[in-house]
Amino acid sequence: MAGPWKDARGITVTTTPTIEGKPIQEYCGIVTGEVIVGANLFRDLFANIRDIVGGRSGSYERILSDARKQAIEELQAEAAAMGGNAVVGVDLDYEVIGANGSMLMVSASGTAVKV
Repeated sequence: MAGPWKDARGITVTTTPTIEGKPIQEYCGIVTGEVIVGANLFRDLFANIRDIVGGRSGSYERILSDARKQAIEELQAEAAAMGGNAVVGVDLDYEVIGANGSMLMVSASGTAVKV
């Protein structure tokens, strides 16, 4: 995430603890967004082939990107529901979960604030 990012509601999201030039007026609370995506047999098969012959797995990269965006959107929605107009100190985590590591969880957490 390069610099602050805003959604359609104007909720700024940043990994930094503050937003330059915008002092924090009020701390609203901790917010989170989680997305769990399952593995797909065909996508996994082609990713394994890609690993053998080399190169990047575009299908996995798209899934990760979409999951990250969804987690951030959930974070923003929760911040808006708390009355915040920004989220600072955002941390993104990726975990493999499920019976055979068959699912990926992307979680975003941060502090909702009013600036």
